Formats: sequence, structure tokens, C-alpha cells
Amino acid sequence: MTTVADLLKRPDVKETVLKTVQLDGQVVLKIMQHCDGAQPSIVTGQLLGLDVGQTMEVTDCFPFPSPEDDGDSSTNYQLDMMRCLREVNVDNNTVGWYQSSVLGQYQTQEMIETFISYHDSIKKCVCIVYDPQRQQRGQLGLRAIRLKDSFIELFKEQKLTGKDLREAGVGWRDVFVEVPIKIHNSSLAQALIADLNPAPGATAGDLERLSLANAGYLSKTMANLIECMDDMLAEQGKVSMYHRNVARQQQQMAAWLQKRNQENIARRAAGEEPLPEEDPVLFKPIPEPSALDQYLVTSQIAGYCDMLGAAAEKGMAKMYLVQAAQKAAQH
Repeated sequence: MTTVADLLKRPDVKETVLKTVQLDGQVVLKIMQHCDGAQPSIVTGQLLGLDVGQTMEVTDCFPFPSPEDDGDSSTNYQLDMMRCLREVNVDNNTVGWYQSSVLGQYQTQEMIETFISYHDSIKKCVCIVYDPQRQQRGQLGLRAIRLKDSFIELFKEQKLTGKDLREAGVGWRDVFVEVPIKIHNSSLAQALIADLNPAPGATAGDLERLSLANAGYLSKTMANLIECMDDMLAEQGKVSMYHRNVARQQQQMAAWLQKRNQENIARRAAGEEPLPEEDPVLFKPIPEPSALDQYLVTSQIAGYCDMLGAAAEKGMAKMYLVQAAQKAAQH
């Protein structure tokens, strides 16, 4: 009898590509409540749901205990929670995890290692990153990300040098892949919302989005961007040092080889055996530094630039709106 696992191993059966992450409304509210209540600390939690074709349906979640909490370890806590959910007939299939971020910071090696640990058992593992600061500015602070398959293979093989990544055609944009998010509510929830009284024309949240106080947000983002630029200069310094060491070694090797050739000429003239013209102990190949840190810093810089561009664009739109309102009030 042919099983699903046997079919997946066949070369003519291709694995479906994940194109959408569907979040239930209660999952979004749980993530926001957990992350907002723990600011400015970084918190994480487990995502539960089901992989359905090209869609990852996330139907429930629960938070991980913080390191300061007493009790069992995080692994035992996860197992106990999933067992309790199974007993009450709630989805208990792990599909990934969620975590909070500060001003969009999530491109770290720790996240990559977590993805790799999940990948062995969950091929389409996703991570939901929630940014409370972005949510407070009237934007959707949720994004679903995963690692690109080509990068996963290189990471497992530890082929992370600049040469290996270039040969594989993997750039800094090919580390994390963002998956579109779709928020889903049950029919009962939609009926309840439709039955509620409509909100007034302008709410307090709407007025807060018109605030022109962007100096603090822009200053923090610029400070983080400058820090990332310093990190980029440090990574470029490592690459420059590597090339200088390689060039110095080649010069030393050429001088040593010339000297050895002269010695062998003299030994052959004297009827003696020539010495070997290679010394693998003296001139060992210098390992090329990993380009992963440079890729992550570049990705973070691009994220900060996008955030600054979006904030400046909205700020200009608000200023034009306020100017129009002032002119209308004067007339």
C-alpha cells in the first residue's frame, strides 16, 4: 500500500509551495496581547494549526514562559500545553512560532538556527514577527517569514562563504522570505461584528494616526541604522583583512618557493636529492570568513530604510492634510 510519505519521496511528486499564512482572529489578538504586555522585552510563543496545500492555517497559539518564571523547562511546558489542548480537541499541530521585535529587528543567527531546528520535522515552518511600535503607528505590525529552501541547504552544509553563496546564486535577499498574511474570522464572529452598532465617524485611534510627532520614532530608527552601518563596516573590515592575509601569504610563498628552487639547483649540482617544493604545514589555506553576518546586517539596513521611507511618506501626507485643514479653517 502506497503511503503519503512514499509519494513525497517520488521524484515526480513535487512539494507544494507555501503562498499564504492564514491567521485566525483570536490568534492575532493573543499575539498582540502577549507582546504588548511584555514591552520592551522580547517574548515568544508557539503557533498551532494545519498545513493545507499552499496555505498554512494557524488556528491557535500559546505563549512560552519567560526565563524569569519558575517551574518546568520550556520543553516540558510545550509538551504539557499540547497534551492539554489535545484532550479538549483543539488543534495541537506545531506549525512554527511567533515572537516580538523592536523596530523591526529580527534578522539574527538565533532565528536562523531556530528555523533549522524546526525544519527537520516541519518543512513549511513559519515565524510570525509582531512589532508593537509599528502597530501603534497605525500599521499592521504582523509579518510572516520563513527561510528560503536554497539557503537552508547551504546552511546545513556550512557553505556560507562569499564564494559559496555567489556560486549558489544566493544573495542577502534570499535568506528570509516574507509570506502574505490573511486574517480569517469564523462566521459567528463576523455575524457578531455585523450586529454591533457602527462606530462613530472618527474615533480616538483615528485621531492618533494623524499625530505629527515622528521625531522620536525617526531618531530611534536612524540610531539603529547608524549602528547597523557600523556593523557593516566591521564586516567589511574582516573581508579586507582576509584578502590582505591571503596576499601576504602568497608573497611569502613565492619568496619561499624561489629560495627552495635555488637550493634544489645546488643539490642537483652536488648529486643530492631535491627537496619538495610544497610545504602544506607552513602555508596552510586561510579560511574565508562567513558572509552570513554581512547578509543579515544588509537585510536589517534595508528594513530600516524601508521603515524610514514609509514614515517620511506618511509624515508628508499628514503635513499636507493639516495645511489644507488650516487653510479651510481660515476661510
